[in-house]
Amino acid sequence: MIKSRLFNSVIRTLTGIGHRVTERIWRLGAGARLFFLAIIYSGESFKRFQLTMREVYATGVMSLLIIIVSAFFVGMVLALQGYNILQKYGSSDAIGVFVSLTLVRELGPVVTALLFAGRAGTAITAEIGLMKTTEQLSAMEMMAVNPIARVIAPRFWAGVISMPILAALFSMVGILGGYLVAVPLIGVDDGAFWSQMQANVDVRLDIMNGLIKSVVFGVVCTMIALFQGYDAPPTAEGVSRATTRTVVISSLAVLGIDFVLTAFMLAS
Repeated sequence: MIKSRLFNSVIRTLTGIGHRVTERIWRLGAGARLFFLAIIYSGESFKRFQLTMREVYATGVMSLLIIIVSAFFVGMVLALQGYNILQKYGSSDAIGVFVSLTLVRELGPVVTALLFAGRAGTAITAEIGLMKTTEQLSAMEMMAVNPIARVIAPRFWAGVISMPILAALFSMVGILGGYLVAVPLIGVDDGAFWSQMQANVDVRLDIMNGLIKSVVFGVVCTMIALFQGYDAPPTAEGVSRATTRTVVISSLAVLGIDFVLTAFMLAS
């Protein structure tokens, strides 16, 4: 009797694990399918480019405040921490290189993607989830309007366009914040700050790698937000859970992909 109960418990556990694994694989395939459909129907969405530009405003321009404020304080903190570290080795004049390379290579794209997921990604998920809950997507299909071309594709390209621009602004404002702390506050030489930065920041190895990361993060974060909203159950609870999953999955995906991209870039 005990062996039978133990056997049934093991079977139920394995069955539950199998169902969860199958569901994850199915959702991954559904997300990939939505991504390819967004690419396929991009031509139709570009015919009404004002839709994409309106979404660029909603996802990019409306995220400028949190990006700029966060970048300014991140740059100031980097300057303070970097000066304390470099001063021990007699290299305090290299604070400009430290701040710029840290922002351009890593913190610019990564922190921008995390902030984008928390602000714009959740808004995209909630908006599409509510459209599904109120049957607006079904109404589009009834009127022979493709919801992928009308709703998904413009938001996808808006995220891909906005992310590199926001990441570049993050790095620029962060360097400005670092300069304001290093030069007027700490007393680092102004010429040494800028000259060493210009001499050590490479366009191809540093700036282009950061740009590539920001584009990849834009694709990933935007598609996760779109899929979570498009796949959300048409209930208030379903939309709220989808919004939460957008932030969690996007954050983990950004950090994991950043490690992989950094490994490939440093190896090349």
